[in-house]
Amino acid sequence: MTQPPSQQPPQGGFGAPQEPQGTPRPPQPQAPPAAPPQMPPTPPQAPPQGAPQPGYGYPQTPGAQPGYGYPQAPGQPAPGPYGAPYGQQPGPYGAPSGPYGQQPGYGYPQQQYPGAPTPGGSGGGPFKGKPAVVIGAALAVLLVVGGGIFLATSGGDEEKKPVARPSSGVADPSASPGVDQGDGEGNGREANDDLNAGRKEGEAKVLWTTKNGIDLPRNGADVYGPWIVGDTLVKGMYRSLTGYSVADGKQKWDLPLPADMCAAPGTATADGKIVIGVMNGTTDKADCADLQMVDLNTGKAGWKKSVKKNGAWDMLSDIGLAISGDTVTVGRTGNSNAYRVSDGTELFGKPSGDCQPFAFAGGTKLIAASGCRTDDADNPQHQIQEVDPATGKAKWTYQPKRGWQVDKVYSVSPLVVSLTQREEKKWGILALKENGTLRSQLVSDSEDELAVDCGHDFAIFGQQLEGCSGLAADANTFYMMTEDDTSGTGRTNKVIAFDLNTGKAKWKSAAPAGRTMKPLRMEGGDVLVYLEPSYDKGGAIATIAPAGGAPKVLLQHPDSTTRIENFYSSKALYAGGRSFVVSDRVSAGSDEEEKEQTTMMAFGK
Repeated sequence: MTQPPSQQPPQGGFGAPQEPQGTPRPPQPQAPPAAPPQMPPTPPQAPPQGAPQPGYGYPQTPGAQPGYGYPQAPGQPAPGPYGAPYGQQPGPYGAPSGPYGQQPGYGYPQQQYPGAPTPGGSGGGPFKGKPAVVIGAALAVLLVVGGGIFLATSGGDEEKKPVARPSSGVADPSASPGVDQGDGEGNGREANDDLNAGRKEGEAKVLWTTKNGIDLPRNGADVYGPWIVGDTLVKGMYRSLTGYSVADGKQKWDLPLPADMCAAPGTATADGKIVIGVMNGTTDKADCADLQMVDLNTGKAGWKKSVKKNGAWDMLSDIGLAISGDTVTVGRTGNSNAYRVSDGTELFGKPSGDCQPFAFAGGTKLIAASGCRTDDADNPQHQIQEVDPATGKAKWTYQPKRGWQVDKVYSVSPLVVSLTQREEKKWGILALKENGTLRSQLVSDSEDELAVDCGHDFAIFGQQLEGCSGLAADANTFYMMTEDDTSGTGRTNKVIAFDLNTGKAKWKSAAPAGRTMKPLRMEGGDVLVYLEPSYDKGGAIATIAPAGGAPKVLLQHPDSTTRIENFYSSKALYAGGRSFVVSDRVSAGSDEEEKEQTTMMAFGK
């Protein structure tokens, strides 16, 4: 095996923006003009008959301009001094689009965050060659537009080329997956005296750790999940989905898969069921086209079916899955399908009209991002909709300004959406009301650069709309971390609370000296955060009060095990008084090292 390309932290740590000395602050904007008219929830118009081919998603010839969904440069300057991410056209869809056949189809490859496995720690905006990083030598700009002020960033580093992920298959792709209930041993083990020997008074215990134990392909494998269902923690990797006891880490069940796992939603159904994507073969010609329902409580496989192509140009190499209620959606470039999780019945497919969903975010609501056919491939038109999970019909439609693309959904309730102008490397964050009208746009009033971690979501022909971390939200407040500050003796950062009704910052909470922290979710009325481990300090689970202030530690991990806890890239969870830190990628320099690699740690009192 060969080690994947190393990403050593630059001076000051991973992703820390090195701003040139003497860089002036941008001028503060003037009072915004009046807000634009809001758009009624009108369904898209049906396409004209006899549309010439090629259809949606047609691959571009070298040198041609990419179509919908690819990082685009605005074809014309935005009105006003800076531009805005929301629509100012009089109607919900702007000027009529040109005839079919003039442009290639919807959603040409959305080149998402290419690069090797992502380093841990705070992330950043969506414009560098690794997931969730800020722009090098970035300049934060406050944009004044016809309805408010919003935060954007611009500048920086060129995006890196994607790294291929080879698949070496041994399983029969037609094999029906079964469940290995195991003997209760698994590869989890209770922490021995060595791990807790250096534990100091007040520190949590290491409850258990797990090792990888799987021979992976040469470049390693990404980890999907984890999900906690009852007393079971589940994660997927390579060709298996595995459930572990949260109490002792012992394997409860293991579900082998016939080929590589290739997609998973961020959440399961209320009763613990999930639908994952599995490659439909083990060669490099295989697509991510097979869906497998799994009960995460028991590890038993349910229905399985292959996604049907919606035409010759339906690219199934990358799909994004999202679950809302009893519906799982399958989004990809210019096409979509939805199925009932409980029995696999197809609920809806690709809608008619000039705007086609390419990605969804699930949870308590189902949010769709769509690309619309226009007469200018350099100036894309996206839209955001809340759709009925049972029928796919839009409840309302919101169109950002032309040239701005829907990048991520940070929260579905309240609805907070990230938009980008990728050619100009601008980033905006909107909050929308329950009826889909503009609520606010986030405002940055300081030199702190916002950061977000969107993990390993690189895709060629699709996009994952959900799954970002380092965020939390309640009904009226949205919480984000800042990029690491390396100006002092160590790396540190802050959590900023934004008022969703005004977009302005309410308060900032600084991490302890030499520490960084990451919002996880809400815990009652408090913000639950993970204080990330440093070279000599263990991680911790803490809360920040609704009014702000210093984080209050709930569970301090031992300093003596920080070298184990400090994974290259990880996710942290907190449930039932226990914390779990899970490596989200497994890779090593040899098969022996790979199998012995620690992949999970659990802490408790």
